[in-house]
Amino acid sequence: MILLIAFAFLAGIITVLSPCILPILPIILTSSIGGVNTGKSRPIGVVIGFILSFTFFTLFLSTIVRLSGVPVETLRFVSIIVVAGFGISLLVPQFQVLLERLFSKLAGLMPSSQGRTGFGGGLLIGFSVGLLWTPCVGPILASVISLAITGTVTLDAFLITLAYSLGTAIPMFLIMLGGQNALRRVPWLLSNLGHIQKIFGVLMILTAIGIFFNVDRRFQTFVLNTFPQYGTGLTRFEDNELIRNQLDEQSSSTNKKTGNEVKKEDIGKPMFDLTEPKGVKAPEIIPGGVWFNSEPLTLEQLKGKVVIIDFWTYSCINCQRTLPYLRDWNEKYKDKGLVIIGVHAPEFEFEKNEKNVAQAIRDFNLTYPIVQDNDFATWRAYNNRFWPAKYFIDKEGYIRYSHFGEGAYDESEKVIQELLKEAGATDLSSEINNPTYQIQAKTPEIYLGYGRIEHFASPETIKKDTLGTYSTPTNLGSNEVAYEGSWNVMEEYANPQKGSTLTLNFDSKEVFLVMRTKGAPAKVKVYLDNKMQDFGEDNINGVVIVDNDQLYKLINLSTPGRHILRLEFEDNNAELFAFTFG
Repeated sequence: MILLIAFAFLAGIITVLSPCILPILPIILTSSIGGVNTGKSRPIGVVIGFILSFTFFTLFLSTIVRLSGVPVETLRFVSIIVVAGFGISLLVPQFQVLLERLFSKLAGLMPSSQGRTGFGGGLLIGFSVGLLWTPCVGPILASVISLAITGTVTLDAFLITLAYSLGTAIPMFLIMLGGQNALRRVPWLLSNLGHIQKIFGVLMILTAIGIFFNVDRRFQTFVLNTFPQYGTGLTRFEDNELIRNQLDEQSSSTNKKTGNEVKKEDIGKPMFDLTEPKGVKAPEIIPGGVWFNSEPLTLEQLKGKVVIIDFWTYSCINCQRTLPYLRDWNEKYKDKGLVIIGVHAPEFEFEKNEKNVAQAIRDFNLTYPIVQDNDFATWRAYNNRFWPAKYFIDKEGYIRYSHFGEGAYDESEKVIQELLKEAGATDLSSEINNPTYQIQAKTPEIYLGYGRIEHFASPETIKKDTLGTYSTPTNLGSNEVAYEGSWNVMEEYANPQKGSTLTLNFDSKEVFLVMRTKGAPAKVKVYLDNKMQDFGEDNINGVVIVDNDQLYKLINLSTPGRHILRLEFEDNNAELFAFTFG
């Protein structure tokens, strides 16, 4: 436990070097400039406010939202208003006087007037930053966040989060003190303090506007695209055997306290065949999301039923292709004991909108229960990483089968029939007649981990779970894929090393690839028939930045056809799961 706290503290300190600090850096600098006459009280207020806010909201935000019904976006909007208000105070003296009166009351225990206004203002700024900031999360903080999302907050989780926020606050405090000292020691800066404060006031307002419109995230992506090695490997020191063992012990201890002995690593893996009963217990659906077509449901109240948990999002083309099959299964088996629950986990910001989701449900004619998972609470509880993903749960609440991506519809229906028979359903027809839906692609879904890889053309035998060197054959057959260079091929995914390539011979109109990064964002160059092209969306001028666990659109042609796709990897960070085509 002490080791995790120490590493969390170090991770917080190192965060100042990461790209994630960029969006809030103008706020931190402006706080020091605006409070130059208040001494250390303003920086102290900022770091205390940040530590309290970041620790509190990291651990309890999901619970607050569930209990109060106040949307996360409302809290975020209030924080943005606070940041913008401080920017305005540097431009408009009358507004600054008004704020000083407010902060004098807020921090009445401070010994001096300047100290009171400086500390109170800093406290409010720090509190807002703690809510607005999204850190570059390493394994330690990620484990804490996943517990917090599911409502499981322990003393250990509190201490780890507090240590991380303390570590982050130290360089923030030094940056603010450095800014103040520079102003005091350089006569020209001190004589032009009024103009400098106005410039930083404008910067703070622009930062608030940028955060509101998510420009901060796009700017971060631009920086990483321009400087791809920036921040690489900063969280890697956490990813070692010692820390992993500590996290496993922490997870095991928490599960015992909550009555769930299932290890998280057992969930979220592909299950290629129907497993025996009493395997992996299905995590409960996390409450708090809006439900459609049903009152809120829990797996506990569905005991005795066969349940399919389907993670999807309405703009995902691969998800859309699975919906007709789900509709058909729902109509066919709902009276036999099958319950399908769609968990809508949004890939894009607009997919969080309740009205948009409701319209999509009507457009796709979906009548089974669907719940919004805007905070990815249920997604994380299932350790899920894919759209679409289906988990088949038996009458006693155990996951017996799972499938990620498209395909395997006949196999999935056989699983439904077997689980329904176990639950006591009778008069089940063994006939399977899934509808056929035409798509433009002639190339099937291609998985890249050794567990399900097909059409692999490199002459070398795959080395499982370790680095191996591969090559591309002179002639690549239809729908074949080849690795070249150094690759770490795992059961579910393949991890190329810097300078490695992947070549694919495909026939379709669109090409998608499920990818994630194991650390800093990964940069992937995309060549279609030996040319880099701009296909928009994820592929900008032939470059894809992998910064989330999601489906990336690599190619978007006007007409389908056979082409050669080559991917070049600029770092070691990308993990590749599966190609899908449209």
